[in-house]
Amino acid sequence: MKDFAASDDAAVQRQLDRLAALSLPQGRVGLEVIRELLERFDNPQLSLPPVFHVAGTNGKGSTCAYMRAMLEAQGLTVHVATKPHLVRYNERIRVGGALISDAMLASLLAEVLDASADLGPSFFEVTTAATFLAFHREPADAVVLEVGLGGRFDATNVLEHPAACGIASLGIDHEAFLLNEDAGAPADPMCRIAFEKAGIARRDAPLVTQNYAPDVAAQVQASADAAGAPLFMRGRDWSADVASDGIAYRDAKGALTLPLPQMPGAHQADNAALAVAILRHQDAVQVSPAAMAEGIRNAFWPARLQLLGPGPVTGMLPGRRFLLDGGHNPDAAQALAKYLGETGNGPVDAVMGMLAAKDARRFLAVLAPHLASFTAIPIAGSDHVPLETLAALAAEAGVANATHAPDLFAALEALEGGKGTVLIAGSLYLAGKVLAANRDYPD
Repeated sequence: MKDFAASDDAAVQRQLDRLAALSLPQGRVGLEVIRELLERFDNPQLSLPPVFHVAGTNGKGSTCAYMRAMLEAQGLTVHVATKPHLVRYNERIRVGGALISDAMLASLLAEVLDASADLGPSFFEVTTAATFLAFHREPADAVVLEVGLGGRFDATNVLEHPAACGIASLGIDHEAFLLNEDAGAPADPMCRIAFEKAGIARRDAPLVTQNYAPDVAAQVQASADAAGAPLFMRGRDWSADVASDGIAYRDAKGALTLPLPQMPGAHQADNAALAVAILRHQDAVQVSPAAMAEGIRNAFWPARLQLLGPGPVTGMLPGRRFLLDGGHNPDAAQALAKYLGETGNGPVDAVMGMLAAKDARRFLAVLAPHLASFTAIPIAGSDHVPLETLAALAAEAGVANATHAPDLFAALEALEGGKGTVLIAGSLYLAGKVLAANRDYPD
């Protein structure tokens, strides 16, 4: 799959073309290349402002968005690294509160690509090195750093002294990488996922997590103990009770009454609570309860139950509600199904594309009871589930009207005259293309 985005800036595009030529060497797993690459730049990752490092299967991006909003509400300058990008590569690197400029991005990518040519780096290793260089060279008060894939062998996992680490919800995803054969890893799939994610734990750095099933929690505890990281787990060391009027948060420091997020979905309150817990269990940066509350209210994370505004996509069906979600695994489907079941959406017509590596059958089995119709569409530039196959899986799951269309606009044309909600879902890659088509660019 090659989807490294395009840029209107010729200098950036030249570097994106170079990035597109990179791939992960077959069978190479480890941190040796990223360590060698960073060594050539005098290890910028070791001289950063306090870093908050966040892993997880679902919710880690939203947790980072809440932390960023809370830190900024405190008046602090924050660098943020998230992935993947939706429309522009620049979205991956936020420098001091703004997306990295084209000029800085082109220069950094060229510098890293030139320095690493003999190492055969991956796209992710080049991106991570460029990110650390940007964050090292520009002043800030804090860094929020999202893990890309897993944790133990993710390119970001070269930090020595993070201010705190966090783990969001856990589930099965990226099986080919995270569940590959490894004699030193747990055999149980969920425990293996926990083992990989908890690989970001560091000595003396607080590791703050959601609550998990007992065997999974035991694995997280074992990983924290092995690293020498103090563990603070939801339900044991901190709690957050979500009600219709707010979040009742409590830990050893006391209790807080916090507002509900503006982002839709009950799971967003859990992500916000984790962001609060991470900040409350560290001492490197001080954030007031008032700033935490303001951050919860202000945070936004695109393509996560996002209501689309006016644009060419929504203009196809005036008066209908458009909901965009990039969730792509069974746990994400559960969150989406819960939202659809609890809100008045009217009939829900789904337009969906999924990457071939994802478990489309399980995803649709969860979502199907909430759908009035289903239209499979391709994800241009990506290896996606064949349209006939995806439509057949939707029908198998119980959707009465399951079909396919050659593209998004053809799918919307076929829905003309209907009412209720149009749900576009199944992939962040698809979500990015929808945002671009609707001229709704993340900033």
